[in-house]
Amino acid sequence: MKLQSALNDVKRSRGDPCRFPGERRSTAGLFSGLGDRLVHVAPDGSIRDYSYPLSGLVGIERSRFGVEIDGTVYWLEEGDQRYIDGTTVVETVHEIDEWTLRQYDVTVGTLHLTYFELETGDDAASADATIHACLGFAPEGRVCRTGQLRHDDAVEIYHDRERDYVTASTPLEIGGQVPPYFEDLLDSEPTDLAGTDGDGRYEETRLSPIATAEIELTGHHPSTTVATLLTDAEEDETRAEALERVRAGAADHDDRAAILEADRRQVRERLPDVAGATDGRVDGIVEDLRALSLLRASNGARIAGPEFDPFFRYSGGYGYTWFRDDAEIAGFLLAADREADLGLEAWHRQSARFYVETQLADGTWPHRVWAHNGEIAPGWANGRLEGDAAGTDYQADQTASVATFLATYLRVVDDGDNAVREALLAALDGLDATLAEDGLPERVQNAWENMTGRFTHTAATYLEAYAAIARAPIDAEYRERAAENARAVYDAIDRLWVPDRECYALRLDGDEPDERLDGSTFALASAHAEYAALEDATIDDERIERLVSHLETTLEGLYRDPDGPIEGLARFEDDPWRVKEQAEPKVWTVTTAWGAHAAAEFGELLAARDHEAADAFDEWARDLLALVEPGGTLRGDGEYLPEQFFDDGTPDSATPLGWPHALRLTTAITLEGREPARVEEPLDT
Repeated sequence: MKLQSALNDVKRSRGDPCRFPGERRSTAGLFSGLGDRLVHVAPDGSIRDYSYPLSGLVGIERSRFGVEIDGTVYWLEEGDQRYIDGTTVVETVHEIDEWTLRQYDVTVGTLHLTYFELETGDDAASADATIHACLGFAPEGRVCRTGQLRHDDAVEIYHDRERDYVTASTPLEIGGQVPPYFEDLLDSEPTDLAGTDGDGRYEETRLSPIATAEIELTGHHPSTTVATLLTDAEEDETRAEALERVRAGAADHDDRAAILEADRRQVRERLPDVAGATDGRVDGIVEDLRALSLLRASNGARIAGPEFDPFFRYSGGYGYTWFRDDAEIAGFLLAADREADLGLEAWHRQSARFYVETQLADGTWPHRVWAHNGEIAPGWANGRLEGDAAGTDYQADQTASVATFLATYLRVVDDGDNAVREALLAALDGLDATLAEDGLPERVQNAWENMTGRFTHTAATYLEAYAAIARAPIDAEYRERAAENARAVYDAIDRLWVPDRECYALRLDGDEPDERLDGSTFALASAHAEYAALEDATIDDERIERLVSHLETTLEGLYRDPDGPIEGLARFEDDPWRVKEQAEPKVWTVTTAWGAHAAAEFGELLAARDHEAADAFDEWARDLLALVEPGGTLRGDGEYLPEQFFDDGTPDSATPLGWPHALRLTTAITLEGREPARVEEPLDT
């Protein structure tokens, strides 16, 4: 997103109670792309790239389409959208007077195809129709110092390394548009992308990043395919080869059937076939895997979500790979795959390889990296990379989450992977270096990245990681060392107990407990489940009762049912982030899905001990899961899970967010195999 687009959004959004001005939201519309390019299709049919984190290529910064029918131009507005069956093909239907314009979008590699077909009834052949396309590119993030090369039937927008191409399957007339001047940007009204042409200013349109095209709709059912291609001049593809590729892309996909087949080919290559998984008894597998695939680079790394705040105005950005999010997703997918045979082994192997390649010399992992190449991305928690080994600018739970996945991967996927084994042993050193003598992790940053302290969540991730390492196929001395540290963390967690509230603290801030309820402490359930599987490990009755009390208190305390269409769990007590005019913390899909997973997992642990609270946790799990299941109140367009919701039901922040999709999928598969609990009285929520 460039400054001009941000200023336009500021002008449109100023004063809105549920919008943060200057963002590039994806809370409405659908995405297409599996690995190399991520393209958003808005309800008005406009397309925009969110591709940079996945490919290093920026592409389309903004766009607009219109259709001219018998001399009248209709700029496209809100249409009805859906995915075609189980594909990543986005269908947008535009109703224009007595005509229907169907738009189909699919992204294949770095090629994006937009197919238009005009339905005009029995008189289709007599309709004189043209697509008007206005596409603003930002090669290498630049909207200045760009140029255009017009190759007869194609236009190329370039800066230096990145070159972006546009053509169509039918005859077209190519032009350019002069970007707004300073006076336009300062005007109180937004500037119209398709507002002015070059007015004969030849040199200015040739130096513009905005390409225009008038494209004929031909045939009995007037149609055309618009193709855009992003390329990197440093790769082994000449300009002539790129032009041939974009032309072939348009020409070879000049009808709906060809668009669908292009997507089917890439789905077969990049997505597992889950048609028979759980025999259709678990809803949402396709939707969750599709959302996770959209966020996944070709090397297997996942961004947290599409970047909606590129200026870091209201957040620290989302279009990066966090090792916390990515490793948690990897672990949940591994668990789901083992339970339902989803065919995800290639994904597991790619995740393991990515972690091996991005590990730091001290055995830890950095704050966040670029998905497409694993290089360090902008962040604020790289203390260990900066040499401040004793500093707080480090998120230790990230290293712990990766270590848990690698240990489990060695145990259940490939015990012969020596590179993973070496990385796991180095991770053990990294964990030990940040474990204090009292058995708790040192003072670090938390999972929500908004405070420092000694957190219950961090301690839980250490307990789980140590227990997982102690079960891994590694030499006995390392297993014993990990088991000893698991026992130390297990004992030290008692320091975080708050007797007055009968729950675990959010953190120790110095010697003082921060007694607020925190959704990230749901990690205690997974940690104790892993610890219980450790040979010679015992979870005593007092710890079980404390966990029962803590989870009940946290689920009930964070549950919100505002006067609106949504309900669910807040992130933590008194959470002030992105609430705008709202008085209470917002509902988060991550904590809602996490609460469901924790309740399901802990309920299973209680059932194995014949504990009377097992059924109540089972019901909590099912009730919370229903909120994030397909059709649930916390689902958005395309069955996406946005990160947050305002009380009036307006989705906000990164959409889709990968972490809750993985949590939901795993929890749904887990609960599918169980008989629902029989609880005489409904939970008092």
